[in-house]
Amino acid sequence: MIYDVVVYGDSCGAVTAAVAAKRDGRSVILVNPTRFLGGMSASGLGATDFLGQRASFGGIASEFYDLVAAAYGTSYVRSFEPHVGQQAFEKLIADAGVPVVYNERLDRRPGKGVKKKGRRIEAITTLSGKTYQGKMFIDATYVGDLMAAAGVRYTVGREPESQYGEDMSGVRRGDTKPRVHYLQGDKDHFVKDVDPYVKPGDPSSGLLPYIFDIKGLANGQGDKKIQAYNYRVCLTTDPKLHIPIEKPVGYRALDHELLLRNFDAGDLRLPALVEKLSGSGSKVDWNNMHAVGSDLPGANWDYPEASYERRQEIEQEHQTYIRGFFWTLSNNPRVPEAIQKRAMAYGLSKDEFPGNGGWPYMIYIREARRMVTDYVMTQHNCEGKRSVPDPIGLGSFGMDSHVVQHFVTERGFVISDGVIWHVPPRPYGISYRSIVPRKGECENLFAPICVSASHVAHGSIRMEPVFMTLAQSAALAAGLALDSKTSVQNIAYPALREKLDAAKQIVDNAQVPKTK
Repeated sequence: MIYDVVVYGDSCGAVTAAVAAKRDGRSVILVNPTRFLGGMSASGLGATDFLGQRASFGGIASEFYDLVAAAYGTSYVRSFEPHVGQQAFEKLIADAGVPVVYNERLDRRPGKGVKKKGRRIEAITTLSGKTYQGKMFIDATYVGDLMAAAGVRYTVGREPESQYGEDMSGVRRGDTKPRVHYLQGDKDHFVKDVDPYVKPGDPSSGLLPYIFDIKGLANGQGDKKIQAYNYRVCLTTDPKLHIPIEKPVGYRALDHELLLRNFDAGDLRLPALVEKLSGSGSKVDWNNMHAVGSDLPGANWDYPEASYERRQEIEQEHQTYIRGFFWTLSNNPRVPEAIQKRAMAYGLSKDEFPGNGGWPYMIYIREARRMVTDYVMTQHNCEGKRSVPDPIGLGSFGMDSHVVQHFVTERGFVISDGVIWHVPPRPYGISYRSIVPRKGECENLFAPICVSASHVAHGSIRMEPVFMTLAQSAALAAGLALDSKTSVQNIAYPALREKLDAAKQIVDNAQVPKTK
């Protein structure tokens, strides 16, 4: 069978794209490289980053959050349990009648996974040998594997400040004074002098794990490094659901020495952003916060381009570290008593991630490949200094990057690099051209998750509601390209805008209700 639209993806956007294409009257299949629907919105990212802008998106994204709220008997929730998110995605797919195949990963060997004729993809083939033919393809993965295999131009890492004239791009040292690239004070930064060496004060003893000695590290330098990953762990205090987090196999005390030294130095902050989830009140979304938390900077830099086997190793490294982080918080006498007691109260939840021992299905891929197209979204768009004539969705979250690396300063102490935060003055439009390859490249492919954006702008765009919106817009554009018998680069935006408006997408800041 030749499908009108083949969606390949593991994200929330994979669901909204497939549902949108089906509702648009297209034959569609969702080829899912994982065993579940919904990506991070069903794998622990329950504390949704609306930032007070719930009205800045509509369409299927809004339907999803309405379904989640309805599951709790209300009209609005921000934070929800992972299984409730997964059930909402499953309902959207079932109601639309979208066929889904699970655990089908693209064959990424050169010339094996993507069959092209000229500038168009004809079919994709998975590792199991199954082939899916289509007229239009949507890469809705967090890593952009289909996009890369199709030969589309992309980038990984941080642009230098000079590339797009962004004063938040590239290296951003945490010891910069004033720290103009980060407007949340000392949150997420070191506030005490912490020794980086295995034997304190002795550089010859070597550095602690995940700390780097980089000479001449200056703000604005570009590199191929990306912000840290973690797992968004759903924890509970309910004794009926509680799964203790034991000392993991492969635990290395040295991996957590930086955490303990930071406490020893006098930083007594809980190293976590803990947000309560809707429901019984016993569950929380535990995320990274402050100087040394559940993020593992430096361990993920090769993840976007890595083989499936190497990615699994990186995922296991993160899981071992994070389980060890929790065990250390609960058991090491160097941890402040108040923090130790709080950590001991939590465990994984028996009713989340069945078959996976309460551990999230998916690592939090905050950043991977980013397509480079005829329109690259930058800091200037986020700040309202540059607008787009062809918006297909709105961004509103802060330009946000977690730590990229821990490094040794000239003074001989540990400091974070890469942490940025600036909130846009208002929601801003995201260009249609940022989700399709450049003219002259692939003519029937969309990449709404690995969107064309600088590292800085991507930090704002990378929110789950935005991914859902961009993916739905991609599906509607795919239908228009089919009807017009043209490439994705050459569709008429006014016609697309009509379809977006009919689908109740919010793509223009003028459509967002003003709040006092």
